[in-house]
Amino acid sequence: MHEAATGTVLAFDYGTRRIGVAVGDLGQRSAHPLTTIDASDRAASEAKITALVEEWRPARLVVGVPLSLDGREHQMTRSARAFGRALSRRHALPVDEVDERLTSVDAEATLREAGVDRLRRTALVDAQAAFIILRDFLEAR
Repeated sequence: MHEAATGTVLAFDYGTRRIGVAVGDLGQRSAHPLTTIDASDRAASEAKITALVEEWRPARLVVGVPLSLDGREHQMTRSARAFGRALSRRHALPVDEVDERLTSVDAEATLREAGVDRLRRTALVDAQAAFIILRDFLEAR
């Protein structure tokens, strides 16, 4: 299978409460945080993701897959993988998985170091984590 070397990519930091989203460009290897989606209403979150896919028309999608620090899978690993499979089916796009261990910790630290107050960090941390997932994906290519 030929992988797209150019085009837009959307990345997701999947969570049961919030889903962080980042957008990037495969050719330019650039990325930035995009938005955070409230995941409490599944139909509404799926509609928001569909709107983002229609707006950005990505060549592929990336999903962060959380593993324990020793690399073992757990329930959130399985949930994130199921989320990725559902995205692939729904949007007929390839989905890559990226090990996302500690991305939320890194995102929180980055925002804190930038002087973002606690309340605003809570709103931004998931999109920042999706950005880190996407950055890691682009750097590994």
